[in-house]
Amino acid sequence: MKVTIFGTGYVGLVTGTCLADVGHDVMCVDVDVDKIARLRDGEVTIYEPGLEEMVKRNLASGRLRFTTDPAEGVAFATLQFIAVGTPSDEDGSADLQYVLAVAETIGRHMREYKVVVDKSTVPVGTADRVRTTVADKLAARGEAIDFDVCANPEFLKEGAAIEDFTSGARIVVGTDAERVKELMRECYAPYSRLHDKLMFMDVRSAELTKYAANAMLATKISFMNEMANLAERLGADVEQVRVGIGSDPRIGYQFIYPGCGYGGSCFPKDVQALARSAAEVDYPTELLNAVEAVNRRQKQSLFQKLCVAFDGELEGKTIALWGLAFKPETDDMRDAPSRTLMEAVWKSGGRVQAFDPQAMKECRRIYGERDDLMLVADRIQAVKGADALVICTEWKEFRTVDFEWLKANLSKPVIVDGRNLFDPRAVKRAGLRYFAVGRGDSLKASQG
Repeated sequence: MKVTIFGTGYVGLVTGTCLADVGHDVMCVDVDVDKIARLRDGEVTIYEPGLEEMVKRNLASGRLRFTTDPAEGVAFATLQFIAVGTPSDEDGSADLQYVLAVAETIGRHMREYKVVVDKSTVPVGTADRVRTTVADKLAARGEAIDFDVCANPEFLKEGAAIEDFTSGARIVVGTDAERVKELMRECYAPYSRLHDKLMFMDVRSAELTKYAANAMLATKISFMNEMANLAERLGADVEQVRVGIGSDPRIGYQFIYPGCGYGGSCFPKDVQALARSAAEVDYPTELLNAVEAVNRRQKQSLFQKLCVAFDGELEGKTIALWGLAFKPETDDMRDAPSRTLMEAVWKSGGRVQAFDPQAMKECRRIYGERDDLMLVADRIQAVKGADALVICTEWKEFRTVDFEWLKANLSKPVIVDGRNLFDPRAVKRAGLRYFAVGRGDSLKASQG
């Protein structure tokens, strides 16, 4: 098949590249001239494991191409995927300006039947707005060309997006049109060979499915962080609690790891957008509001633990930071807990020495050159001369450490572990003060 993808961010680039990799001819369209030039040279502008190699392979085969010409993209294929960003507006609702701009583009340039596929994460009712936008552009041209709109939400985790696309549990398509079902079956046939992963439902249900999935996962995270905070006060170990409840198959182990809060491009904005959609139909979402409130509070916990360790005096202190990205295997710092921590340290007169395997460039892009921020070459350089170590991201290379070395290199023997990477007993034996998340024995260690 021929497929057009509007947008070359995480969703658009992964979708287009994976579809090309199974034999489809794919054209990706973006307004960013510099990004398209780099992609044509095989340079991927985001970090996603395995993606750059796949892009280069499919560029070489001729199955993947990039353009800034929207008319070329519309003419190229019957399937027109919209995979542009839907950032949060000031009131928390999803900003649909980019989605609707693509719909206008399609309506302006189409000359024959098209299926407009909403791949972006969008509120319920967006397909109706896309349909109206395309129809209005056709009417302005005096044209009566048939088209359909369907919802095909993505379920991709940053850091595992290729695996999720190629081996995901389900492919949700919202449509009532048999013609669209046939085309979408053909598009996704390579990924449904072992069993049919396609789930057809009405458009609004498909749109809500995406938000409901992310809200559920965010709820699990905030619930465990709530339990972790309670465990600290009761002298329990939330890691033991996690194992105890995760063994129940009704609960499971996924997304019940306590930490310093969720971030990234999806959970924060999607929880807000779903709550906003509910407010528009006068339905109070107490649970969603609580999930968001707990997460905001949890992101403050690292700084609060530092304040306990230093009796509230952080002015002039240097904090070593391991991890900047909101999760491992990505360079994404959107709503990352590291940002909340760094900004609080700076406000208190402290400075930061940070290392992340992938997100250093992104950190510099966000914050620029600052006297109170030093980005260093590795985790060792981050620790040298620092007063304390804070762990924000659970990269594998941070999981093993010589605690005697760490104590020798920190001017104050303090670790604030936002991801519960270490055994509190081992840290205590080395003579370090250890502040973890919801571990009763870490409180005892912090007093040693």
